[in-house]
This record gives sequence, C-alpha cells and structure tokens, in this order.
Amino acid sequence: LYQHRVDPAVPIEEVAGAVGRLIAEGKVRFFGLSEAGAATIRRAHAAHPVSAVQSEYSLWERNLEPEIIPLLKELGIGLVPFSPLGRGFLTGDVRRAEEYPEGDYRRGDPRYQGANYDANMQAAAMVLDIAAAKRVKPGQIALAWLLHKGSDFGIDIVPIPGTKRRKYLEENVAAASLKLDAAEMATLDDALAPGKVAGPRYGERTMVMIDR
Repeated sequence: LYQHRVDPAVPIEEVAGAVGRLIAEGKVRFFGLSEAGAATIRRAHAAHPVSAVQSEYSLWERNLEPEIIPLLKELGIGLVPFSPLGRGFLTGDVRRAEEYPEGDYRRGDPRYQGANYDANMQAAAMVLDIAAAKRVKPGQIALAWLLHKGSDFGIDIVPIPGTKRRKYLEENVAAASLKLDAAEMATLDDALAPGKVAGPRYGERTMVMIDR
C-alpha cells in the first residue's frame, strides 16, 4: 500500500503506524511511499519498515541519484520507477506539445515544448542510435538501462511502464533480457546526464506536490 503522495499536513509517523496496523491485521502486505524525500523516507522507515519507494526515475529524469538512491541502498528499500520511458519521449515516437490533442498530458509537459523539445530530441538521439545498432526498440534500451542501474547501485529496481496495447507490453517485458555493456551504459549516462535534459519534469503547480 503506497501513500500517494506525501501529505505535509499528516506526520509520516502516523501514516506508517496506520499502514503498520493494516499489515498486522493481514489486510496489507507491504508499506510503500511515492515521491517522498530523504527525510520523510528515513522517518517513515523508523516507524515501520518501508519496502518500496515509487518515484519518477529514468534516463530522462535522474533526480533520485544524489540522495534518494543511496538512502534506499542504506535502508534496503526497493525502487519502483514510474514513467520509465520519459512519458513516451524515450520511445522515439514523439511530437511537439502542440501537436497532441486537447486533454493529452504531453500538451502541458514543459519538456515537450519549444526549445526544450529541440534540446531533448538531441539528447535522446543516442537512445535511438543504440537501439538501431542492436536492432531493438528505443524503449527497450531505456528499460534495460534502468534494470542495469539496479545492479550498479545495489538496489532492486522494478520499473512500471504503462501501456494500453499487448504489443508494447511484450516489447517492455523483452527488455529484461537485453544486455548493455559498460561502454553503452556510459554513453547513455552521458547523453542524458541531468544537465542535458531541458525543462522541469512537471509544471509549477504539480511540482509543489513533490516532497523534496
């Protein structure tokens, strides 16, 4: 059972205690947090063991690397990355924000807009290049990178790519058997290093809901 997302009006110890009681009653098996900051994770884990943290993490968004991922390793907590394909940007099948229909999330995504879009297309080109060389899909490269990062960091990483079609589900599953060598990992790390992805991951109104 995840808390989506951290409620600043409720002490995290109360949340952990409530979920802990559900676990004791056999109604829930594990306690998870979503988009929680390091201090919150540490306090929650002290009140009741946290099994997993679900947060955005991908080649496209690496804000967890400086502080959160080392903490997860320290505490033995798994990472469940959502939007592991950069909301579709890392699949190679993307258009500018204004080309998506009304109601599509990507119309308001800062990274799909204007100069940000141009810069991000350039940064993501290496994913397409490696995919072409290996004769696989760009999204499979992005997922394989994530799974390899689990080994690099010494934590369990279980990405949750979303899809509505069986075709893409099967492609995503196949990424688990894809191998990337050290040179390919280093190339991807550099191509989409944090400073090379343009624009915030959310608009201003959404960013205030993230516990950092």
